[in-house]
Amino acid sequence: MSEVGLTAGVLGGLGPDATVDFMSRVIALTPASTDQDHVRLLVDQNPRVPDRQDAILRNGESPGPVLAAMAAGLEAAGADFVVMPCNTAHAFEADIVGAISIPFISIVDASIESLPVGVTAVGLLETPACSQLNLYGAALSERGLRQVSLEGDEREELMRLVYAIKGGDRVGPVRSAMKNLAVALASRGAEAIISGCTEVPLVLADKDIDVSLISSTEALARETIAIARGEHPLPTT
Repeated sequence: MSEVGLTAGVLGGLGPDATVDFMSRVIALTPASTDQDHVRLLVDQNPRVPDRQDAILRNGESPGPVLAAMAAGLEAAGADFVVMPCNTAHAFEADIVGAISIPFISIVDASIESLPVGVTAVGLLETPACSQLNLYGAALSERGLRQVSLEGDEREELMRLVYAIKGGDRVGPVRSAMKNLAVALASRGAEAIISGCTEVPLVLADKDIDVSLISSTEALARETIAIARGEHPLPTT
C-alpha cells in the first residue's frame, strides 16, 4: 500500500522518550517496503506540558489547556486524528476533544482491546494519578473484567521508577524492580498485565513475566497504523 491517506497527530513529550518509543513502534510495525508506505505523523514533542501527577494529586497546574492548544495546532497542521502516548494525561481527554473537530483515539481503549481472548482478570501497572481517577478500572468494569491493582507502597514505588526512567535510568535495578511489581500482580491472579504508563515498556517486556504483558505504547501504535491505513474505520467525533 502506498501513500497512506490519513495523518496522525501526536501529542508528545509526556515524556519525550516515551513519544520516541511510540514513533519507533509505528515505524517498526508498519508493513512497508518504501518510504511512502509509512504512516505520516505530525508530532508536537512538548516537554513543557505541566506534570500530570502534580495536577491530579497535588492541585498543581492543569495540563488541559496546553494539551488542547497542542491538539488544535495538530488539526490545523493537517492531522486527521489525534493520539497521545501518555496514559495519565487521558484524564484531560475532555479538554482535548473540546478543542478539535477530528477524532481522539484513546490509549486506554486500544490497550484493553489488545487483551488476549478469555482473560478475565487484568493487572494494572499504572501511576497513582491514573489509579486515583480509575481510568483503566472503569473501562475494565464496563467490559466485565476484574482489575488487579498495585497495593500500598507499590504505587509509590512504581512512580519512583517512572521518574527514574524519565531521568534516563534504565539499568538492572530499575528493570528488576519493575519486573517485581508485575510479578506481584500476577501472584494476585492477574492473567494479563497492562503497562498503563508509557515509561514502563522502556524497561519491561513480555518475555520478562509469565503472563501476557500488554504495552499501552504498542497497542496505541497498532491502532494508529490500522486507522491511518484504512484497516480500522476513522471514528466519528
